Amino acid sequence: MRVAIVAESFLPNVNGVTNSVLRVLEHLRRENHEALVIAPGARERQEEISHYEGYPIVRVPTVEMPMINSLPIGVPMPVVRKTLQRFQPDVVHLASPFVLGAAGAFAAKSLNIPCVAIFQTDIAGFAKNYKLKALTRATWQWSRAFHNICAMTLAPSSQTIAELDKHGIHNVKHWGRGVDTVRFHPSKRSEKLREEWLREGEQKRRAHGYESAVPVMERRVVGYVGRLAAEKSVERLAALNSRHDIQLVVVGDGPDEAMLREAMPTAVFTGGLYGEDLPRAYASLDIFVHTGQFETFCQAIQEAHASGVPAIAPAAGGPMDLIVPGLNGYLLDADTFFQSLPQAVNSVCATGLASMRAHAVLSVQGKTWESVCGQLLAYYDQAVRGEVAEDVPLVSHDATCSSTTCSSRSRLGEVKESSAA
Repeated sequence: MRVAIVAESFLPNVNGVTNSVLRVLEHLRRENHEALVIAPGARERQEEISHYEGYPIVRVPTVEMPMINSLPIGVPMPVVRKTLQRFQPDVVHLASPFVLGAAGAFAAKSLNIPCVAIFQTDIAGFAKNYKLKALTRATWQWSRAFHNICAMTLAPSSQTIAELDKHGIHNVKHWGRGVDTVRFHPSKRSEKLREEWLREGEQKRRAHGYESAVPVMERRVVGYVGRLAAEKSVERLAALNSRHDIQLVVVGDGPDEAMLREAMPTAVFTGGLYGEDLPRAYASLDIFVHTGQFETFCQAIQEAHASGVPAIAPAAGGPMDLIVPGLNGYLLDADTFFQSLPQAVNSVCATGLASMRAHAVLSVQGKTWESVCGQLLAYYDQAVRGEVAEDVPLVSHDATCSSTTCSSRSRLGEVKESSAA
């Protein structure tokens, strides 16, 4: 199969959209398919690659949206249509389309090439968060225009599917995300790293006049991993800043870092972590907190769970499919998240961290990238054949998974019921 991927984001920018595209390209290479990528060029002072897994990357110019500098935008150019016309793909994969992806959709339509759109970024939610509410309705109108000329739209969670249906986007099917359970694993936990965090945090406490009766090495490590940008609402972690029994750790970088350092003076900020440093940081947390409420999926929760770390997140969007309250984490009302977070942390500790860690790992069994990408290729096949879009079950390639359509959420529910019996 020949697959053209039009990506709204790609390397060197690292985020959920980019990571998903990379995993798809790796799977296409393993399965000997042909592919190319059309993506935004690198921003100033960034290096860009011309190939990935041997597949060519066709670049378009990049601009930045006012007030949303964490989301550089690829400018639609005639090269999009020309590239598709020259490559003659069987299917066009639109990765989180909005500007460049929309151009890809219209170009593919004019060339009679079927498109599969992957809905991954809640632009309308971002518009609200950036105080651009007037653009919310226009955002949905624009999204309908290009999504509804695609063979299908794939969404990563039940909440997102319902939202798209509510706003008139048709042929929406479910496609989640895989997680590398070898890379993200409880065995990566590092007592040395935890000690470094705790001692750095203690130094910051003393410097800012915070006193604690809780011994340094007995404090729980609570952390966030992700972009430090307004749409992530990381400032909500400040609800834990003065807790004597907690050490906050913030992993990531972004435009809000200076503001967050001021709001949480005792927190440890690691900057962006890559390679083995990232899974080591995840596994070394006691509790993971995701603060943003505009997540269509939230891959960070899956990575935390695979690392054996229970998660707390807003009861909105993708996290609602990933967290079973009381088993592998807690869901909090988005409007009162700040006020509820301290008690939620208490609840995780009261439930028993060992039990919640075990359930966190169980919740991602079978959700490999191999299984998820195999599911995606089945959707491609439906589009190429012109068939009516139908949900494709996730077939597990994990021998530890108890069924071929591995549903970790339902199995966790069974565990919860048996525990209550």
